[in-house]
Amino acid sequence: MELFTKRKPGSRVVDLVQQRELQESAARSISRKLKVTPNFLKRLGLETELEGHEGCVNCLEWNESGSMLASASDDMRVILWDPFSYKVKYNIQTGHSGNIFTVKFLPNSNDSILVTGAGDYKIRVHDISISDILLVCNCHYGRVKRFGTAPGVPFLFWSASEDGLIMQYDIRVPHSCKSNVQKNVLINLSNHTGRFTEAKCINVNPRRPELIAVGASDAYIRMYDRRMIKLSNSPDSTISNSNVLNLGKGDYDNNVPLACAQYFIAGHLRYKDNCKKYCTTYLTFSDDGNELLVNMGAEQIYLFDINNHGNSRNFIVPVELITNDGDGNEPIVENSNTPVVLEDLSSINFTDFSPEVEELQKRAKQAFKEERYANAVTLYNDAIDLCPNAAILYGNRAGTYMKRAWDGDIYAALRDCRVTLALDPEHVKAHFRMARCLFDLNRVKEANIVMKNFAEKFPEFTNNSACKSLRKDIKEAMNTNKESQASKQSIEVKISDYEREWRKNAIDFKLRLCGHCNTITDIKEANFFGDDGQFIIAGSDDGSFFIWDRYTTNIARVLKGDQRIVNCLQPHPSMCLLATSGIDPVIRLWSPMPEDGSVNVWEVENSNDAAIANHIRMNTDHYEVMFFNMGYRFPGQGSGNGQDDNEDRQDSSNTQPLNCRPS
Repeated sequence: MELFTKRKPGSRVVDLVQQRELQESAARSISRKLKVTPNFLKRLGLETELEGHEGCVNCLEWNESGSMLASASDDMRVILWDPFSYKVKYNIQTGHSGNIFTVKFLPNSNDSILVTGAGDYKIRVHDISISDILLVCNCHYGRVKRFGTAPGVPFLFWSASEDGLIMQYDIRVPHSCKSNVQKNVLINLSNHTGRFTEAKCINVNPRRPELIAVGASDAYIRMYDRRMIKLSNSPDSTISNSNVLNLGKGDYDNNVPLACAQYFIAGHLRYKDNCKKYCTTYLTFSDDGNELLVNMGAEQIYLFDINNHGNSRNFIVPVELITNDGDGNEPIVENSNTPVVLEDLSSINFTDFSPEVEELQKRAKQAFKEERYANAVTLYNDAIDLCPNAAILYGNRAGTYMKRAWDGDIYAALRDCRVTLALDPEHVKAHFRMARCLFDLNRVKEANIVMKNFAEKFPEFTNNSACKSLRKDIKEAMNTNKESQASKQSIEVKISDYEREWRKNAIDFKLRLCGHCNTITDIKEANFFGDDGQFIIAGSDDGSFFIWDRYTTNIARVLKGDQRIVNCLQPHPSMCLLATSGIDPVIRLWSPMPEDGSVNVWEVENSNDAAIANHIRMNTDHYEVMFFNMGYRFPGQGSGNGQDDNEDRQDSSNTQPLNCRPS
């Protein structure tokens, strides 16, 4: 058994070039890998600033060949740039009377047909070859936030608006706004979720253009097969319209059938109270069409596997899936959606660790002792990437997540506990931590069952102070929950039966990426960087943009991209060139800099410190953010207050203390 293997053997540029020479069939895939290499990423720096707008630049869009970049702004203009000469090719007065939020080239239009949507609720189709407006659409009665187009599908585009409508347009067909005859509504979210649901973003699968993903003003991400949907009339915006009576009750004539939709959600958000306002600010499919990347407002960035239909309902170990094997052994969680694919469930012993993994674990344990939990998580990510079948690494990372206690960390710890138990069913702390996590996630019934199974399997720990304390907490919480259940049900929002079924079968995430802050704007993007999607990029409220290694989920680089907020990041379609924009009225182009030893002044050196500061921003009142940016700190904004004070020792001894109370 090979105990240590590099993730990407032969990944050096020289190795890839040599492979391309020897194997002609691999030329295309190797060219994709050469687009954004680790060396290029390390040298990424500011190439130039494109000046021309007089307001925030809210959206960027490359044409298919990458020879032109479109930008749109609060100044209600669209500028088309030559990204290589840095010159303006077209400066378009769009005719909008509100901030422009979205701009798209229509496919196969020779880059001459451009579509814009804005805060004036209008959509305009521009033919830049003749400087004319082909269409002005007033169908929406909310701000138009995003367009979707499909490669190779000319004349069609889709819009997402804050009125909750997803509309489809075919510019070959005569259009009449607010017509009883015109049918261009693909999806009306309000029919299923009530009056106040807003559509925030939309994206079309590049490999399967029948699949359209929609992000809204809640924690759910929706994907529809448009082949199964019947277009309907645009509803009247007036409150007296009879359509209002149907809000939350479903479509009139089953326009959106049950089988056409698949929902996704980060598991812990499914049961979250509405004390925070979540919304999807951006989503995009991977180049192969198999994954969906989502930037969740007031939360983190998530990657979903759209083909993962087998693991749909396991978020926080539902009580009906926690059973006993009949002999009093550990809880059996059926169909668990683990964050990694385990080729076999045989855990390796710590003595089989390579020196590199050994060193990473040693440094992680030291960081944990020094309460540098973000650093410890990063080190465990690296170790797990190199040695993915070590139960002790997942167990220790779970304990570290619980101490760091960022948004979603307790749920991440629960997932790690499940992997730990799959690899090592005798792992005592993983059993106990699972119960602790379930309790902290307010899944009290599940926590109670896990603790009962724990007591039967490990009776020697039943009198442990941490166990007794958790059992007491669970008992009190169960009594409290019984009293509050009736009042909770009385304030539930009305949703349709279909919506309830779609949410019930929603799919959990595959990867989670932390470090940025996304609370102030609702247009903040996240994108794949590199044609293999090996890196992921996103802007942040601290004026930086973050680059993650998707295999370890660690931050690879942080660069300062704006004086206040970076919103937009659009990679060039065929080379290592990145366009970014935000509050500043400029577009910045980033590319690999020469290796001349000069200092990159845009580099944020300590990425973990930046991530910690953003965690504080994410959980700070907006008024306090101003003071935070001036250097002030507020009570309770120190390190995480997780529950597990002790990591596992290297020998994973079952005699370890179970001190899992807050310190």
